[in-house]
Amino acid sequence: ASHGDMGMIVRGDVVLALSNSGEAKELLDLIEYTRRFAIPLIGITSKPESTLGTKSDVVLLLPNCPEACPNGLAPTTSTTMTMALGDALAITLLERKGFTAKDFKVFHPGGKLGQQLMRVSEIMHRDDRLPVASENILVSQAVKIISEKGFGCVALTDENGVLAGIITDGDIRRHLSDGLLDKPAKDIMSRTPKTAAPDTLVAEAMAIMNDLKNSFRKITTLIVVDRDNKPIGLLHLHDCLRAGFA
Repeated sequence: ASHGDMGMIVRGDVVLALSNSGEAKELLDLIEYTRRFAIPLIGITSKPESTLGTKSDVVLLLPNCPEACPNGLAPTTSTTMTMALGDALAITLLERKGFTAKDFKVFHPGGKLGQQLMRVSEIMHRDDRLPVASENILVSQAVKIISEKGFGCVALTDENGVLAGIITDGDIRRHLSDGLLDKPAKDIMSRTPKTAAPDTLVAEAMAIMNDLKNSFRKITTLIVVDRDNKPIGLLHLHDCLRAGFA
């Protein structure tokens, strides 16, 4: 409002004013204010000879097209053109500033859009909750870890802490035999477990778990690994569902 709020506009700001006619009364005080304090003014209008058109530092000229309203009164064509130009400006600025999906998540954390940008690292289990052990343990020890952690699996690593494989409760059932519990865990582990990076989108992680084309059985967990392929977390399908993904 011209009786006080314009004081929030200071040097360093840029005013983007929109008016199809360029003569909206609400804009006149604002235009005068920007001229008085040398604040850059960008005008979007279809009338270059209007007050907004002549006073702006930069004019983004809209085509002077008739309104779609049969009476030629209600803003229709002009508002559509203005929104299209606004979208074009926003995308151009986004590209110039290098604005990424990660930045979007910071400034828009809520709602469906924010949810789509949720990363695995935000909901994965880590530290003491992570079922991980050396590949040299016995199957009996692997069974104990699977039972204690409650994720139905244990990630196995080599002597350097690099992921070597995974044992699931399904693997144990498939290898049931006399003496199974006394065998080395690495003898029955799956050596190509599905993994994800911590910055993987949760939606992408779910797609990996649901990808039946490249797997003969559906999986419900992903081991999260760092750049050295060392386990740092675990993502379960239930974590995704609790976060609102389906």
